Formats: sequence, C-alpha cells, structure tokens
Amino acid sequence: MKQRRYFTQTEIAEVYDRWENGESLNSIARSLERGHSAVQGMLSRTGGIRPAPKLRSHLALTLTEREEISRGVAAGHSMRTIASQLGRAPSTVSREVNRNGGRRWYRANKADEAAWQRAQRVKTCKLAKNPALARIVAEKLMGRWSPRQIAGWLKRRYPDDESFQVSHETIYLTLYIQARGALKKELIKYLRRSRAMRRSRHHTQKTSNHGRIVGAVSISERPPEAEDRAVPGHWEGDLICGSNNSQIATLVERHTRYVMLVRVPSKDTKTVINALIKQAHKLPRELYKSLTWDRGKEMADHKRFSLATDIDVYFCDPQQPWQRGSNENTNGLLRQYFPKGMDLSNVHQNRLNAVARQLNERPRETLQFYSPAEKFNECVASTG
Repeated sequence: MKQRRYFTQTEIAEVYDRWENGESLNSIARSLERGHSAVQGMLSRTGGIRPAPKLRSHLALTLTEREEISRGVAAGHSMRTIASQLGRAPSTVSREVNRNGGRRWYRANKADEAAWQRAQRVKTCKLAKNPALARIVAEKLMGRWSPRQIAGWLKRRYPDDESFQVSHETIYLTLYIQARGALKKELIKYLRRSRAMRRSRHHTQKTSNHGRIVGAVSISERPPEAEDRAVPGHWEGDLICGSNNSQIATLVERHTRYVMLVRVPSKDTKTVINALIKQAHKLPRELYKSLTWDRGKEMADHKRFSLATDIDVYFCDPQQPWQRGSNENTNGLLRQYFPKGMDLSNVHQNRLNAVARQLNERPRETLQFYSPAEKFNECVASTG
C-alpha cells in the first residue's frame, strides 16, 4: 500500500506563492509533481487564503528549556530547583510538567509539539463575538457590497465605536474559513467573484479582435483634466456581451464613478450610436464632455455621435483595457447581475436602471466611502 505523502513546509509556501501569483491548480500540481486534488484539498481548507505564519511568543518555553526540564525531572530535582536553573517561576515549570504527563511521562519533544497544537486552536473572530455587527455585514453582502466597501462604510458610520468596525480582510477570512462560524458560506455568491476559494487578482484582461476605426482619435490626445479625473464630465464606455448576440452598453463617469446602463438591441454601429445619442441627451452638457471607448466595431460611426451631441470620442490603444480602468472594473461588478453566457436581449431598461442605481448607491473607497450617487448629485447641483 502506497504511503501517504504530506506537504512539507517548503512545498506549502511554494503552493501559496504560486496561487497568489495567479497560477492554476493544474500548473501548481505539475510543478510539485503532486495530484490536482491534493493541491486543491490543501488550499480549500483555508479558502485559498495563506495562513498566518506560526510565531512563538517570547514568553513561551523553548524546546531547549523543555529539554532542561526533562533532564531535571529525570534527575529527581524539585520544580523550584529546575525553575531556578532556568530563571523561570516555579509555577511555570510545575504547570508545564503537569499538563504533559507529569514527572513519569514528561518528554521535551512531545511537550513542545503539544504546545504548538494548543497555539493553533481557532480564536473567536470579531464577527462571532458581535452578532449585531455580523448581521450588518451579511445584509450589506446580500446588497452586493464588497467587503472593502462594507469596512470603509462601517468606519465612516461608527467612527467612535471600534466594536462596530471590522477590516475587509476579516470579512473575507470569515467567509472562506467556515470554522470561524460567523457568516454563512452561502454569502460568497454575493461577492463579485463567487468562487469557493479566494483567487489572486493576477489574471488576463479580455483580448478581443478590435476592428480598425476610421478617424479614431487616440486616448493620448484626451484633455489632461480627463486623465487626472479633476473635473466631472468625462466618461468611459464599453459593451458587455451575453449569449445569442445580446449586449448592454455600460458608461462610467471618471470623476464620480457614476454608472449608466443602456439597453442595446443589436451590436451594429447604427443601433449602438443611436442608443448612446439618446442617453447623452438626458444629461446636462457640462456633465458629458468626452467619451473613451475601446476599438470595437460598434463605434465605427463615432463621428455621427460627436456631431449629434458635441461630445468628443477618444479610443484606447489596441489591447489596453486598463486605459478604461473604471469601466473595466464596473463590467466586472456587473457580471454579478449578468453572468457570462446569460441572454441579455430580454433584460428590460427598468432592470438596468435598478442595477445601476444599486451600484451608484454603494460606498467607494476611492471616493472616501461616499457613493457615486452622492458625488454625482453634488456635480448636478453645482451645474444648476
């Protein structure tokens, strides 16, 4: 019968290093010459989150001290004598011997291993200690707020009450490590990426076969005020696609991160441009000065959009989606509501408005945990 092979500490560290760098389970398993299920099993026990390093308190007995205790016990010395030789309190030595088999069975190595095991017992987390806080966190998660948004909002909502403040990392840990017992695992489905294990954010952005746009103005020519987000009115746009050749147009304002969603019956440039023109006329001119898009063929008629709205259109460099970072981030959030492969052709505009409203009412870290709606309303008021 083949003997079971356990992961060494070096292998465990390498697994987490590779996992955090975005490698797949198969790739990690091959590099260590282990089975896929073995790597997955190890990671799933901690929800894909690297465990905190084991650190011994400077007050704890060391293995060397335990070996001295073992020799003293074997020689028949009193606890007080052994403690004096170690520079420890007699009660410390007495407790150490009694909890590890007494004088007859005390062994230094076993006592040291048992101390490590006791130190690894799961501590009660903050959310388990405060059910009211856990209920608030669960409610916000079901509202599709991210753990970072929840943590920032709590700090702003309860600035003088630390018992109602919790870090986003604690929320993630409590979700993925069910031994903590404060948040139900089902809440993971409300996260932006509802995986069974927490994954690295090192992933490849989409790469599409962008068409050649006639008369496209490069993003490098976009006004500096748009680049540094200093003033409102500069938007980023894209299409998110579903099955059966269905799609939705997404628009994000760079200064406030305000989101608008537009139903687009077809992907041809005439239909898309008509929908964008109609949406642009709903906003004050001061709040719609430019639009940045990728090089998809749906924007081939961009000049007609500019003539109808007096809005300048700029295009990202090929295969550089990060140049529309706010829009790419929003498209990721929208996949919680409209998963890949979903038929978007039957999604009513009222549904899109409701989803946009929910996104706009979430607090954002980049806005000091104010919501896009709050910031955008300030801009509307200033233009009025």
